[in-house]
Amino acid sequence: MKHVKTKYAWVIATFLLAIGYFVSCTKDDQVLDTPIVLNGTELFSAKTTTAPTIDGTVDAMWENAAKLSVVPAMPDPGNGMFGGYQGVTIPVTLRSMYDDQYIYFLAEVQDADKSHNVSPWYFDPATQRWNKEPGSRSLDANGNLLREGFGKDQLAFLWNIDNSTPKFVTQTCYASCHIFTPYMDYSVTPPVMKSNAGSGNHYTNNLNEKIDMWWAHPQRGLIYGYMDDNYQDWAGGPSITNLVGGNGNGRHFDDLVPNGTSSTTWPYRPNYTSDATQGSANNTQNLKLDGTGATVAVPLWVIPSSVSGYLKVEDTLAGGTAVKITGVSSTGVLSYAGGSIDPNTGTDYQRLGTSPTSPIGAKCIPSVILSTVKNGRADISMSAVFTGTGWVYEFKRLLKTGDVLKQDVDFSSLADQPFGVAVFDKANYQHAIKPNLVLKFKK
Repeated sequence: MKHVKTKYAWVIATFLLAIGYFVSCTKDDQVLDTPIVLNGTELFSAKTTTAPTIDGTVDAMWENAAKLSVVPAMPDPGNGMFGGYQGVTIPVTLRSMYDDQYIYFLAEVQDADKSHNVSPWYFDPATQRWNKEPGSRSLDANGNLLREGFGKDQLAFLWNIDNSTPKFVTQTCYASCHIFTPYMDYSVTPPVMKSNAGSGNHYTNNLNEKIDMWWAHPQRGLIYGYMDDNYQDWAGGPSITNLVGGNGNGRHFDDLVPNGTSSTTWPYRPNYTSDATQGSANNTQNLKLDGTGATVAVPLWVIPSSVSGYLKVEDTLAGGTAVKITGVSSTGVLSYAGGSIDPNTGTDYQRLGTSPTSPIGAKCIPSVILSTVKNGRADISMSAVFTGTGWVYEFKRLLKTGDVLKQDVDFSSLADQPFGVAVFDKANYQHAIKPNLVLKFKK
């Protein structure tokens, strides 16, 4: 789901609670010969004896799976979080199958262009400085578009782990989204009540509540054939942070757990274990102009003359194709061992125009170094293919993973599973949302 404004770049912020989850059929164990869609909210998973190949191609066997067509929409939380995106809709078609080991999903998302070069570096000849494009749309004080966002296309799902989150049954993804209500800000003395303007976080409302979060995006895993398997928890909750929607960040990668300590500064959140062996990194560093002047931000690694929209971590290692930037001149020339890049020659590294929607040069440099996900984060195999008019996401996961930390939803009972889906179109945080869906297994 769409990530909101926090130090950790990802989330699923949204507005007021969506009510109206329909009452499930009382005969969920019946054999459903012909799926009957009630209110367009039920995704029926059909039993299959032949597994689809996870390659982003819609195999013929998928034609036997019932389609659920939904239209996720961008909400308006009323705090500016989704400024410039309100009312945007992104049609999605979902299908599912399962066998004795795995559950399979096919998601087809309408999208006019492929976006995976996130906030790329470009050179501004007027200022002679390197800058990053915004990850989401920039607006002026009157709400007019200043610059189109250079975010990423993404797809996300939320599931209730062991039915631990009661509100999830009727609210799905809204059950953990704390975004509108005022909160007490203890970072100042005396504390004051503040409106939750421009921010929000996901965390559950009780120590034992957990939500499974599947996230398909190019910065973590997707380029390597995986969704990023995460979870949401209490994170100390409002009784510790005294925030009803401010900094209670409950989003974590799978395998990470509280390490028994808490932050020594407000809002005193619990600290979690970390894993430095996986995940992505910012392709940025600070260098002095001409070695002695003002400190400026520039790319850290570059593949000279590359027109790729991403940079893999393997490219940066010894023997890789990337080179490390070691210097920058007052005119923006980047230097590295054995060569240099002069962005003043032509427009390959510059914006191609001055309008809010002007494209960028073919050689503008990726701002993120990508790496694969591993262990619990790599539970969901995926292939994503852009067709020219949209994305085909095909993915699978074991019905029951080897998870012992209660960070994964368990499908093995074939019980109904409420869920919500979110879709991102060229934006890092703002996302269209479709809550109150339910997965049902045809037995």
